[in-house]
Amino acid sequence: MARSLDTLKRGISDGFFGRFSLDIGIDLGTANTLVYVKGRGIIINEPSIVAVNQRTGQILAIGKQARKMVGKTPAHIVVTRPLVNGVISDFEVTQQMLRYFIGKVHQGNMMFLRRPRVLIGIPSGVTEVEKRAVVEAAQNAGAREAFLIDEPMAAAIGARLPVTEAAGNMVVDIGGGTTEIAVISLGGVVLSRSLRIAGDKMNQDIVRYCRDEFNLLVGERTAEEAKIAIGSAFPLREKLTMPIRGRDLVSGLPKEVIVTDEHIREALSHSIRVITNTIKTIVEETPPELISDVMGRGIILAGGGSLIRGIDKLFANQTSIPVRLMEDPLTAVVRGTGIVLDDMDGLKEVLIETESAGALR
Repeated sequence: MARSLDTLKRGISDGFFGRFSLDIGIDLGTANTLVYVKGRGIIINEPSIVAVNQRTGQILAIGKQARKMVGKTPAHIVVTRPLVNGVISDFEVTQQMLRYFIGKVHQGNMMFLRRPRVLIGIPSGVTEVEKRAVVEAAQNAGAREAFLIDEPMAAAIGARLPVTEAAGNMVVDIGGGTTEIAVISLGGVVLSRSLRIAGDKMNQDIVRYCRDEFNLLVGERTAEEAKIAIGSAFPLREKLTMPIRGRDLVSGLPKEVIVTDEHIREALSHSIRVITNTIKTIVEETPPELISDVMGRGIILAGGGSLIRGIDKLFANQTSIPVRLMEDPLTAVVRGTGIVLDDMDGLKEVLIETESAGALR
């Protein structure tokens, strides 16, 4: 009886608060968090970074403000990513980060009454414990209800693929912490792999390459700039170069070297080869009828890592399947969550089964 009364009270409370709230879709990424608001589109795109004062436990900055502090803080201030490889590594900090983004959405819009429904994209390989951690973090951050969707499913929906039809769709989402590879049909994931090799690992590859080849110590931010500026997965027609500055490991003094696209391509080769081989494995395991559909539609690339020059050509060359880069791949997942929010009843089958999602069934 007491439980029924609590449920009734919660229902009345959620109904009241729901009238003043906005449905929110979140791509909770290792590198960046994007937020879609129903009726308004994508309104937040900020780094998933938090600055914490370890002496007091106080959070000093979140998102863009925290990124400005990277590499420039005293010992007692730590700039950290609360998500590692797409999953929560620090529950409390993630909760604070979500509360910050939810509060930013409702800023000036009856903030004291905000209780939004939240749909969050997560990697396809996460455990049940990790799923519950995401749901609890969202609810503790102020969500009225929290739902989950696989990132490759959200990316496919963001690409406007017919995911609910009896047809095969293959998506490769190369993010910051993970690469998601999935074959989708009839609103579900038929086959999938989640690799902990993506943008962050590629940055580390460039750092390691500079150290080994040039005796040059550079930071991951510099490595990322080089990856974006001249990185490639396939030989280019025109040679690209850029200067990289760091510390000489022999003399300890500042040093500058000129690196080429060939250098960066060599640095990235191992990680890209692992992704390529995993795509080929998925293709080999896909049922014949579905692979026939995939050959007709092509493999769809999403995520920031898919912007590396020539990576589509490399995948096409290795798999003998057409590969195309979707429009605005960086926002694929969050746009997919927005489409689901706009038609929650029609697309409820694409959601991951959780205690919260059960109410929609």
